[in-house]
Amino acid sequence: MTMNTQGRPTAPTASAPLPASPTFTGNRGLDIAEPLIFEVGRREVSGVDIEDAGETPFRLGGHARKTPLDLPGLTEPETMRHYVRLSTQNYAIDLGLYPLGSCTMKHNPRLNEKMARLPGFADVHPLQPLGTVSGAIELVAECGRWLLEMTGMASVAMSPKAGAHGEMCGMAAIKAAIKARGEDRTIVLVPESAHGTNPATAAQLGFKVVSIPARADGTVDPEAVKAKLSPQVAAIMLTNPNTCGLFERDIVAIAEAVHAAGAYFYADGANFNAIVGKTRPGDLGVDAMHINLHKTFSTPHGGGGPGAGPVVLSDKLAPFAPVPFVRFADDGSAEFVETRKQAAGSATPFGRITAFHGQMGMFVRALSYMLAHGADGLRQASEDAVLNANYVKAQLMDVMTLPFGDVPVMHEVLFDDRFLEGTGVTTLDFAKAMIDEGFHPMTMYFPLVVHGALLIEPTESESKAGLDQFVGALRHLVERAKAGEVEAFKAAPVFAPRRRLDETAAARNPRLAWRAPEPEGRVAAE
Repeated sequence: MTMNTQGRPTAPTASAPLPASPTFTGNRGLDIAEPLIFEVGRREVSGVDIEDAGETPFRLGGHARKTPLDLPGLTEPETMRHYVRLSTQNYAIDLGLYPLGSCTMKHNPRLNEKMARLPGFADVHPLQPLGTVSGAIELVAECGRWLLEMTGMASVAMSPKAGAHGEMCGMAAIKAAIKARGEDRTIVLVPESAHGTNPATAAQLGFKVVSIPARADGTVDPEAVKAKLSPQVAAIMLTNPNTCGLFERDIVAIAEAVHAAGAYFYADGANFNAIVGKTRPGDLGVDAMHINLHKTFSTPHGGGGPGAGPVVLSDKLAPFAPVPFVRFADDGSAEFVETRKQAAGSATPFGRITAFHGQMGMFVRALSYMLAHGADGLRQASEDAVLNANYVKAQLMDVMTLPFGDVPVMHEVLFDDRFLEGTGVTTLDFAKAMIDEGFHPMTMYFPLVVHGALLIEPTESESKAGLDQFVGALRHLVERAKAGEVEAFKAAPVFAPRRRLDETAAARNPRLAWRAPEPEGRVAAE
């Protein structure tokens, strides 16, 4: 098997063949072998009886379908059973600990969901007249006010819909500010440990990305930053705490150096959940930072959304916040600013980042979380997240290896794969075996600065009993790997609805549409 520089296999490991099912149906008790919906349904019928429309005028012109709709027809019970069965094949935070690192998969309080479903919030429409949504606008503004208080910043744009969208917003504001100064700065500095969206965002906006290496302890050296600074540098994009789970202790010195060079400091706020109530990014010299409401403030995420990524801006960048935005007027009421003219003063917004204003359900959930916790509760949540990560580290460091030694971590703990050397078991094998133990694997092979990375974020919502079970499972797997049970690891997962897949082939040659099997004796065209 070939491996890349991060220790990740570039070719799949063949797993043991799936034994024939001992049952006629293929089911194993409540583990239902559910086929695809196209295989369940019948394409020639519909699950709904619709009367023939008779002779009606045809109004589609040349836009009429030229081929059959080709959708499966199912009855209501068949449809319900199909999706309920699929739901039982999916791991979820409501089933168990979800240790994905740098992703903050924590419990979503049901109070948040109840609030988001209140009439007036659940059915608000983006095209309603402003006079009919004054309460919703006030809620968005209040959510933004809390974010400003927690970050120590001057302005907030609530419209970005996710973290990467927020990055685009913040960096676009920086680009607008540089243009307003009449300068042509074309370089953005990005540490090696950054999330992949950071360099992608900078490149998308036309900047050249220059990488900053990490120190041996996983943090950024201010001297390394100074060595890269020049009149062409527009900004640095730095995550704090960083993706190695470490607090960038020299962040103030880095910010001062960046500002002295006339550049701006963009902070990736993906890991804000580790420092809420403990320190304010604005006090550290940050000029712009996105905040993942769907992570830090416990709203559902995963699978591409929904999400929300508001961006807080310093007083230097506040004039360049995008329209539309919400704010509190002098009389205390919330107002919706839609144009540059309404922004008034010396404000020069860079334009729009989206057609409509953010994700209403995310704002409701996030503000519910903030109000339910209060300032002291939010601070305790951060402290508990850090405590849990350090507890996992302390319980596993004698059997798993730490790339930066026994140092305090923040909200997540990073291990590497040296503890598997000589066992014949790969990092991927270890992850697949975790599935058989009933756990979703931690983040694997990321961050890229660590070979064979295993990044664990337990979050604050896990109990000691839950953490002890998780730790016990990992210790047991380490023991089995070192005992030579290689074949068992290569065969894992055994107890999952599906066995190990060829993930590389699936990513490079995805089949995005179902095709009916050809009659026997013919080969389906690819």
